[in-house]
Amino acid sequence: MIRIGAVFVLLGLMFAAFAALGAADRDNPRRFGNAAFWGLVAVSFLFGDRLGDAGNGVLALTLALIAGCGGLGRGRPATTSPSERRGLAERFGDRLFAPALLMPILLVAGILALRPVAFAGRPLIDPGQATLICLALATVIAIAVALPMLRQPPISPLQEGRRLLDTVGWAALLPQMLAALGVVFALAGVGKVVGDLVVGWLPADSRFLAVCVYGLGMAGFTMIMGNAFAAFPVMTAAVGLPVLVRRFGGDPAVICAIGMLSGFCGTLMTPLAANFNLVPPRLLELDDRYAVIKAQAPTALLLLATNLGLMYVLAFR
Repeated sequence: MIRIGAVFVLLGLMFAAFAALGAADRDNPRRFGNAAFWGLVAVSFLFGDRLGDAGNGVLALTLALIAGCGGLGRGRPATTSPSERRGLAERFGDRLFAPALLMPILLVAGILALRPVAFAGRPLIDPGQATLICLALATVIAIAVALPMLRQPPISPLQEGRRLLDTVGWAALLPQMLAALGVVFALAGVGKVVGDLVVGWLPADSRFLAVCVYGLGMAGFTMIMGNAFAAFPVMTAAVGLPVLVRRFGGDPAVICAIGMLSGFCGTLMTPLAANFNLVPPRLLELDDRYAVIKAQAPTALLLLATNLGLMYVLAFR
């Protein structure tokens, strides 16, 4: 059976290659910082299950220390120049999109075709991780198609990947770290603590105030965690289920759906949602690193207010 561990090994080898290429890049004054950072990421994917909780904790703290002390820099990967990319774009035209469009097609086809396959009563791929496994397979196949089509050397994907990570920096790992933080919060019982505080403070007959606490709490915790999926179990366990559903008899489907939308409003307003809000300014080399957040905040606040109104009206019929 192909398990998610195979995907972790593939990712670990990729980050190990980034670390090796970064260490050899003499144009980067902080090349050893880059090598150490991405090398530790490779170790986490390759050997994380053997390091134990303490070992992984020390590894995460070391990554934060390297990034926080400015240990990452930008090198000059052996890749095409902007003018060469424009020339390739003019030469290949719309065919440039073929590998990118091939990935979702292969992903869906892989899930539909491989998930039911079994040998000797055992499935070919882990059904619980079929999406991620098929995504990894689709990515490898798309790269194998792109290289001969665009006439690029085999090392080109690694150099381009390193160039992207040098540009984005530590923010590339922030979603993974924040997702882990959400799990820690849930296991630590933060939802119960918040719930006890809310239940003790919230007036027993104020349904509107309870809706506001849940919706604003989803947005607020999302801004703290950078991820609405991490905030959802905390606020739903604290307010959504015990107060809105059990006390006021709300529809759990409506409450949870609109609660997630309220959390996504927080995503639009936080730098901790780095893949959405910090990475684009870096890639576009904008002077204001918070330009995306400033542009999104008015819309996010309007949507949040709308979500609160919809939850109050639709969830308690």
